[in-house]
Amino acid sequence: MAETPDTEALGEKILNVLKTIYDPEIPVDIYELGLIYDVFVNEDMEVKILMTLTTPNCPVAESLPMEVEEKVKSLDEVKSAEVEMTFDPPWSKDLMSEEAKLELGML
Repeated sequence: MAETPDTEALGEKILNVLKTIYDPEIPVDIYELGLIYDVFVNEDMEVKILMTLTTPNCPVAESLPMEVEEKVKSLDEVKSAEVEMTFDPPWSKDLMSEEAKLELGML
């Protein structure tokens, strides 16, 4: 009997990795900043991340998605990883976690 892949545990590992990636202009990780809209993990351990940037012409528009993809791919369980960029809905400060708002003095 084949073992069922633990996609939930992998999802937690992915979130932990995402929390190590910071926007270079803001001292808050991209997850708490609200740049990660969704993380999908299928039973084949293929990962798709839906993310945005603070603005479409963000200075790290090319490098940040690649950094996310590379760091997620570095997890042993991940077979493949793909980052899809979206600006719908556009990012706003409302997407930030309470922790991020506190860190940036917005509370």
